[in-house]
Amino acid sequence: MAALASLYSEFVMPTYGRFELDIARGAGCRVWDFDGKQYLDFGAGIAVCSLGHAHPEITEAASKQASILVHTSNLYRTSPQAELARRLVGLVGPGKVFFCNSGAEANEGLIKLTRKFGSASGRYEILTFQNSFHGRTMAGISATAQEKIKKGFAPLLDGFVHLPFQDLDAVSAAIGPRTAAVLVEPVQGEGGIHVASADFLAGLRLLCDRHDLLLLFDEIQCGLGRTGEWCGWKSVASSVMPDGVSWAKGIANGFPLGAFWASSSRGLCDLLGPGTHGTTYGGNPVCCAAAAKVLDIIQRDRLCENAVLQGGRLRDGLVGLKSPRIREVRGIGLMIGFEFAEETGVNVAIPFAKKLMTHGLLAIPAGERVIRLLPPLNVTAAEVDEALEKIGRLLSAA
Repeated sequence: MAALASLYSEFVMPTYGRFELDIARGAGCRVWDFDGKQYLDFGAGIAVCSLGHAHPEITEAASKQASILVHTSNLYRTSPQAELARRLVGLVGPGKVFFCNSGAEANEGLIKLTRKFGSASGRYEILTFQNSFHGRTMAGISATAQEKIKKGFAPLLDGFVHLPFQDLDAVSAAIGPRTAAVLVEPVQGEGGIHVASADFLAGLRLLCDRHDLLLLFDEIQCGLGRTGEWCGWKSVASSVMPDGVSWAKGIANGFPLGAFWASSSRGLCDLLGPGTHGTTYGGNPVCCAAAAKVLDIIQRDRLCENAVLQGGRLRDGLVGLKSPRIREVRGIGLMIGFEFAEETGVNVAIPFAKKLMTHGLLAIPAGERVIRLLPPLNVTAAEVDEALEKIGRLLSAA
């Protein structure tokens, strides 16, 4: 550990507040450090490893594709990219997909789509919401309504208005002659696991229709099965149809892939024509082959249903701990957070996550007071109970 920490200190930029853990290998819902200590991983690479670590079928699919074709650039067509696009469109509705490498890039694409959509009428403004998180690019931090993300990076990109989450009156009042779109996470992840209501999402759709705006869903963390539906918003408002959706994280089980979908309505899916947007690596055959296998396994093993079942078990188990230290348990599917009561103090999430780590459980802080639990979609009841036992033991001991 000392040697690895030294290498990081000397050669890796200090952009992360890393935990004191060096991971040597992983398998399923568990990882091991270099001393052989085992950890139950309920972070899953921040909701990335939807099928756990080193899934043999994902390894086989990626290895097979790597032995055939790794990269061509997007100057040419490849079968894995075309097939994955077809399947993603099938999960949402008529439209087209652009592939990139990350969630930040996927949201960047939605922002450019908005600018292109509104350019003829001079509209470019996007409404976003407090506690949101849309990535670390300049456009991403400009869209994100958290001041801590923006600090030190002024001047930011113009054209974003931040509003209270779940407040339709505020949205209606903010719409003006420059407004072109609304960008919202159906479930805020980094912001503390806040689930949008059905009325809120439906109300946004009505306002967007009334004012000819785009409704864009950031599903980087909540999409592709994590909430118990392929599309996270359908877990709360199944009848609402967006104009654009961004994905990344769990799409390829750790292989770097992002994507955004644009509706065929109003020709949105063809707005970004040749020369308007691009990527060198996005949608490469290996990542697309891995992603296709992820979709196969989620469907075959009914993991959306498992997300609902085990998510309910986890949520009910946290409530059942009846700890006075927990103010609220919230979430949907396998996207669960618990918030500490105010009397526990400030900045409690990171210290608690560190203590959980010493008990053999990995979890993800969200802000100062929330712990996120984002296990793989194929987590078992026994693993959920093991995590609950570790959390309960630590809450009781503190």
